[in-house]
Amino acid sequence: MASKEEMIQELSDAIISCKKDRVIAAVEKAKEVMEPAEIIDKGLAAGMNQVGTLFERGKLFLPHVMMAADAMTAGVKILEADLPAGAEAKKLGVIVNGTVEGDVHDIGKSIVSTMLQSAGFEVHDIGRDVPIKNFVEKAKEVNANMIGLSALMTTTMQGQREVIELLKEEGMRERVKVMVGGAPATQAWADKIGADCYAENASEAVAKAKELLLGK
Repeated sequence: MASKEEMIQELSDAIISCKKDRVIAAVEKAKEVMEPAEIIDKGLAAGMNQVGTLFERGKLFLPHVMMAADAMTAGVKILEADLPAGAEAKKLGVIVNGTVEGDVHDIGKSIVSTMLQSAGFEVHDIGRDVPIKNFVEKAKEVNANMIGLSALMTTTMQGQREVIELLKEEGMRERVKVMVGGAPATQAWADKIGADCYAENASEAVAKAKELLLGK
């Protein structure tokens, strides 16, 4: 029988392989020696974090990230029936994520959404070229804790500032954190417009979201 450490490694490696059948087999095996929550947190989610790192280094590509996320979803589904009542509904936080108006880039934003979801956040990805008011309306609708704003062009960056201004006008700024990202964005820009944080990549977005919403 494999040790728990070996099982965790096997789960993580299965996710990195991006193969759904391999993930399902590893989850079925791990169920005999590990708790469902531990399988998800220490095995599957850890593997997903590695996938994000490998993507950023150019070792994996977008289709791999999507396949790994799909495989993780399949693995979690097997465990749902064994999770304590209400455990699967326990989310780390609710995040609205999108690319601001005038900007049609969405690959990076989609990866951030996938990684946040895999980390345990409830993510509402509202797409690309999203009007300013839609971010705020969606945040109200789903009672979001955070809004993620992506801008890939210097001409659309102002949209990030405008969402923050609208949140203030609506009296929501205190309870909704704002994360900005995208090629032209920087920490200095985030500070200038009053965003709560800037994330350079998907792994950083997950770490910053946990830090802001969970104090981790």
